[in-house]
Amino acid sequence: MLRHARAAARHPLAFAGKIAASVVSVALVSSLGIAALAFADVNRNIQDNSQVHLVQQKSAGQTAPPVKKSIQPAATALEGEFNVLLVGTDTRTGQGAQFQNKADQQASSGVGNNDVTMLLHVNAAHTAATVVSFPRDLVLAIPSCPSSSGGWYSSMSAQMLNTALTYGGLSCPVLTIEKLLGIDDINYAAEISFDGVAAMSDAVGGVPVCLATPINDPYVGLHLPAGTTSIKGQDALAFLRSRHGVDDGSDLARISNQQNFLSSLLRTITSAGTLSNPIKLYQLAEAATQNMTLSDTMGDTKTLVGMAVALKSIPLSQITFVQFPVVSDPTNTNRVVADEYGASVLAKAIQDDQPVVLSASTGRGTVVAGSGATTPPASPTTPATTPTTPAGGTSTPSSGDVTLTKGATGQTADEQTCTKGVTSYPGG
Repeated sequence: MLRHARAAARHPLAFAGKIAASVVSVALVSSLGIAALAFADVNRNIQDNSQVHLVQQKSAGQTAPPVKKSIQPAATALEGEFNVLLVGTDTRTGQGAQFQNKADQQASSGVGNNDVTMLLHVNAAHTAATVVSFPRDLVLAIPSCPSSSGGWYSSMSAQMLNTALTYGGLSCPVLTIEKLLGIDDINYAAEISFDGVAAMSDAVGGVPVCLATPINDPYVGLHLPAGTTSIKGQDALAFLRSRHGVDDGSDLARISNQQNFLSSLLRTITSAGTLSNPIKLYQLAEAATQNMTLSDTMGDTKTLVGMAVALKSIPLSQITFVQFPVVSDPTNTNRVVADEYGASVLAKAIQDDQPVVLSASTGRGTVVAGSGATTPPASPTTPATTPTTPAGGTSTPSSGDVTLTKGATGQTADEQTCTKGVTSYPGG
């Protein structure tokens, strides 16, 4: 049993993946009827927060040219396949009074660590999307990354993934995941902090989450009963941060807990109650854009709306959340390394722009709703045209789909799962 990352008391932000592009852009593209002033406010937030040049492997160290800013977006889809990397920083700097005590400041300040790293891949046909979650304690090679002073840091052969953001800014996690997956086209990236989680969950009026058993995590101050509860604000943040409260207390259990929340959030966003409410949509766009640092390649509304148009036709059953396949690090049981075969299958699917199908059910921190552990959560109704996923956590393969190994656990966005409360584990 993997026990990595149990010793540390800090439990950072866990929000994103598909949300990096789709929550912001779905909100924007659905809000085109809002008053021009309101739209300009959102656009100004995007431009104000667009501060990061990404370094691309394929351009031999040259930064990608910034996109031209535009006030009025054209509602046309972004062409072809695209990749978006979203990182959640665990920084306590500027994150409110609850993170201003000495212990928090010592835990993480300044840029912080990328304790959540998710890649969204949308295929060229805009019929499927894959969201890959990479464990924070994944030990891997970090390539040479740019420094803030204009120089370059040396490459490293074996470091934890969550050090990449501190090591070389937003470009460094991008370069690291490109190297890991054997790709060179993560052209879009965004960073979100603690405040963004609370604000976005508030904007949709709360996110219903299902618990198979109660969660009691004193480290993040979260106490939730079994059953379905709508959470928002600091409770949503605590739910996503919770590690000691979920299953065996590992970061891998927390990943499946995050997938439970994100899939429910997507169902909430795509429900009629949200899409038909311009106030909610505007608040959602505001909450996201005020709390994100974007790469300049996605730093205007035209690009975000282009992503939204590409994404909005993808049914929830074809949005697949996947945990990157890992095994215990033979040199340190508190760390993980890539499962070479499982990782290669997933990487090749992304390289070849092929949709993926899970062969395993959910990750270690969740169970399928209705599987005997609890009853299905009362989540918002999704559009009638959205196909459903068969019980058990897998979708039906079609021609060209890649079936992943059992090490690649996860769920589709239309699948309702329930989080398992903590079990006993060494170290308490």
